[in-house]
Amino acid sequence: MKDLVSIITPSYNSAEFIEETIQSVLNQTYENWEWLITDDLSKDNTVEIIRKYNDPRIKLQVLEKNGGAGNARNNSLERANGRYIAFLDSDDLWYPEYLETMITFLQQNNAELAYCNYSRCDEHTMEPILKDFEADKIVTFSNLLKTCRLAPVSTIYDTKRVGKFFFPVKSKREDHVMWLNLLKVIPKGYPVQKTLAKYRMRENSVSRKKKNIIKDQYLVYKDFMGFSTLKSLYYTANWALNGFLKYSKIFN
Repeated sequence: MKDLVSIITPSYNSAEFIEETIQSVLNQTYENWEWLITDDLSKDNTVEIIRKYNDPRIKLQVLEKNGGAGNARNNSLERANGRYIAFLDSDDLWYPEYLETMITFLQQNNAELAYCNYSRCDEHTMEPILKDFEADKIVTFSNLLKTCRLAPVSTIYDTKRVGKFFFPVKSKREDHVMWLNLLKVIPKGYPVQKTLAKYRMRENSVSRKKKNIIKDQYLVYKDFMGFSTLKSLYYTANWALNGFLKYSKIFN
């Protein structure tokens, strides 16, 4: 039997988009998955929409108190039983072959972590508004300090090889901290040079407001990596420059 995959999803006020996300998981060619959705006390009808689906692989838990995306992801991770951990936010999409392709790659290449290309799309039309993000480099702790090439929608890791990695709940850059902690343990993460996912670029997305999170990124290095002030400023400057380049090449 194929190894179980645990899909980790936080949801919060996702009613507008979550049915598309659900359908993209149900369409996966790799069928041995469990989907741990943790709702962060949504105020819309997100929970009602999820509960319409009777697939026993979909395991919803609703929190009693709003605690943020990192806390919700940790809740799902604690409940996860799969060998492989995959992340999917409640407004993003996978192509049907995503899980099959990524897991096959991990197995054939004896890899602990892999990431793939993904489309960066308008939040309403899901048409590309930037060039696809390309998984074109082997990821290491060293180069991940300067720019976060790993996105939840496009990255899978093997818990049998590395264990589970949780998110710091006191950081607004919790995904970057988690990936850095993981890359301290494994030497490399490998690229899968295929576009297998769609990232919905929300107008109010924190990740797009680069000027507003410079301080949060600085704290990734200063507080969570334990770097000196000078070293933290150096990596923050590199991250800011790479972030500008990542989002500046808009299609004409």
